[in-house]
Amino acid sequence: MSGRPLIGVSTYLETGARWGVWELEAALLPAAYPRLVQRAGALAVMLPPDAPEHAAAAVARLDGLVIAGGPDVDPGRYGAERSPRTGPPAHARDAWELALIDAALAARVPLLGICRGMQLLNVALGGTLVQHLDGHAELVGVFGGHPVKPVPGTLYAGIVPEELMVPTYHHQAVERLGERLVPSAHAADGTVEAVELPAVEGWGLGVQWHPEMGEDLRVVRALVGAAAG
Repeated sequence: MSGRPLIGVSTYLETGARWGVWELEAALLPAAYPRLVQRAGALAVMLPPDAPEHAAAAVARLDGLVIAGGPDVDPGRYGAERSPRTGPPAHARDAWELALIDAALAARVPLLGICRGMQLLNVALGGTLVQHLDGHAELVGVFGGHPVKPVPGTLYAGIVPEELMVPTYHHQAVERLGERLVPSAHAADGTVEAVELPAVEGWGLGVQWHPEMGEDLRVVRALVGAAAG
């Protein structure tokens, strides 16, 4: 490959976003996500929700894929009743991002899931989620932080071998692991904070925290390196 790899990042679809004199439906994403990809040495392209049947064609044009954070996954996707503390569904985004994940896995395109993205990766492979978890989002709209400890011998531990304080904002987490996924980091309370695919299945990693809100670029640089390979 010549030049910087092209990394797609999934986005929100919001019914009312405001800028200038306009308030319109918008495909949007916090700028920290594309900036993170750019800081790690790649080109970023935003992927707004589309028909799931177009996911494979979109992924075929990419060197790597990031499934960004966002709203709670619809519990129906993993066969659960909705908890009163689960947020409203984002059906179009769920369908599109699950299709992107399936396409990336099938094509062995390097994949990084961030927060919701990690949870969707788990659901895509048959796992389930804890619908509410106390202590991992301290204040509404404010990122917190806690240490995560890598599991020795994993892909993640090879990228970040030490315990690390990470930026966090989530109230859901992995319950039952999806098929073939390996837990590769934990919080002090035992919550799974990273999951990954076995190396024989390609480069695939999910992290529960928000690297776009921090200064440590190692995880995304590893994704970019895999995409460039």
